[in-house]
Amino acid sequence: MNVVEGNGARIPAIGLGTWELSGRPAARVVEQALRLGYRHIDTAQVYDNEREVGDGLRASGVRRDDVFLTTKVWTNHFMAKDLERSAKESLARLRLTEVDLLLLHWPNSHVPLAETLGALSHARQMGLTRHIGVSNFTVALIEQAVAACPEPLACDQVEYHPYLHQADVIEACRRHGMAFVAYSPIAKGRVKGDRALARIGDRYRKSAAQVCLRWLVQQNVAAIPRTSRVERLSENIDIFDFELSEDDMREISAIGRADAR
Repeated sequence: MNVVEGNGARIPAIGLGTWELSGRPAARVVEQALRLGYRHIDTAQVYDNEREVGDGLRASGVRRDDVFLTTKVWTNHFMAKDLERSAKESLARLRLTEVDLLLLHWPNSHVPLAETLGALSHARQMGLTRHIGVSNFTVALIEQAVAACPEPLACDQVEYHPYLHQADVIEACRRHGMAFVAYSPIAKGRVKGDRALARIGDRYRKSAAQVCLRWLVQQNVAAIPRTSRVERLSENIDIFDFELSEDDMREISAIGRADAR
């Protein structure tokens, strides 16, 4: 599968987002996704499904080393003494010795960023995670984080889809060798009714959602669409057998506006 690189991390271009998935259904979706060929799974402490994600990983039969697994530290664990403990608790729930990527889930202005990044870097040095990064960081916060962090940051994970411009954040990530990972990449299903995306998709015999995901991948962006339906799992990963033209890419990029979260 295509990968997106960020300061040493090789992140599979399409992953499974698990926000709002819980219990046995979450484990089953993770298991099914891995059996279908997914090799990138994204979870978080606040999703309250790390245990089920770990169960799905083991049930899939896929080798642990073949899967890129991300989890995120919630904002109330950003003090140095809390972050290491919370990361170890995540690993205990996942029943893993390390994750591939540990992110700060959202900025927290109540804890000095340098303190949090120091603790995050220490987690990497301890072997709790192979790579570290941030999520929902603005351009200004990326600059501050890169300046303050003792270890390289692999990525910024941010909402991105055709209705929401993120060119400035993408450029900031590129400037610092970071990958850009898009969550809500099909705008929580909104793209499925988009006439322009459907019309482009007709030319390639692909759905509007597949066109949207392909648009992201061709920008060297990783995407983590969430779904609980097996047929959607198959659809979302089936985007590597066609290529959008430059005109298609420009037309899709022109859909967006700055206030469409």
